[in-house]
Formats: sequence, structure tokens, C-alpha cells
Amino acid sequence: MDSKDPKEKEFVTILNEYRTTIYTVCFMFSKDNDEINDMYQEVSINLWKGLQNFSRKSNLKTWVYRVSLNTCISFDRKKKRCNTVPLTIDIDLFEEKDRESKQIKALYNRINQLEPFDKAIILLWLENLPYDEIGAIVGISTKNVSVKLSRIREQLKNMKS
Repeated sequence: MDSKDPKEKEFVTILNEYRTTIYTVCFMFSKDNDEINDMYQEVSINLWKGLQNFSRKSNLKTWVYRVSLNTCISFDRKKKRCNTVPLTIDIDLFEEKDRESKQIKALYNRINQLEPFDKAIILLWLENLPYDEIGAIVGISTKNVSVKLSRIREQLKNMKS
């Protein structure tokens, strides 16, 4: 006999169903596995806390994206306020050998230079979400998403890797 309450069952279902979505958002804000796991845990806590207040007015996926993005943006801001010294290794475990991998790495390096809000918008666009859903997640109009994406793409083109 299972003694989990309905809220807990729903929470576990959400985490199982949207695990990849949450990790994708976390990965956009860090490449450090420990930090990504810390962000994932923070997102999970915030999903748990917010589940009782989730009004179901928006799509569940939209809500999970919004909580994930807001959590990662806040985590990123806190991280930037703290003085940390990164540990480095002299070898690159993820060395790219082909042209496509190098291009993808260059794109993500440029994306990581963007402001958190712009980074969130481009991340959602790269996830192939429609403009209206991106707008619902970040809290702007569909037209504004279109305008922002044009500006972000232009900004990315003009950046130096």
C-alpha cells in the first residue's frame, strides 16, 4: 500500500516528466556538474513550494520552465555576487574534434555572455518553443519575443567568441 499523499505523487510525476527540461535550463547557466545539480535541487525545492499555488491557468510545462528559469537566474545572480576561485584542470575532457562541435561550443560561449533574461529567451527558442509559449514563460508579449529574438541574434552575430 502506497502512503504518499496526492501532492507528493504529483510532484514526483512532474520531476520525472520534466527532468530533461529542468536540466537543460540548468545547463544553460553552468557547465559545472556540481553547480548544475545544486541548481536542479533549488528548482525542485521551488517547484515543491509552488505546487500548491499553481493555479493551472498556464500549461504545466510553461510553469516548470518559468520556475526553472527564475531559479537559475536567481542562482546565477547570487553566484556573481560571491567571489569564487574556479578550480581548473589542464586537460579538456570534452575536447571537440569536429567542426560542428566547435561551432556549438562557440555558440554557447556567446550565449553565456548574454544577460540572464536574454539567455533565457534564446534558450527557449533553441528548445523550439513557439513564441507565444516563450512569452508566457518569461512574461512578455509574443510580439516582444519576436523583437527580442531579432536583437539577441544580431548581438550574438556581432560578439567575439
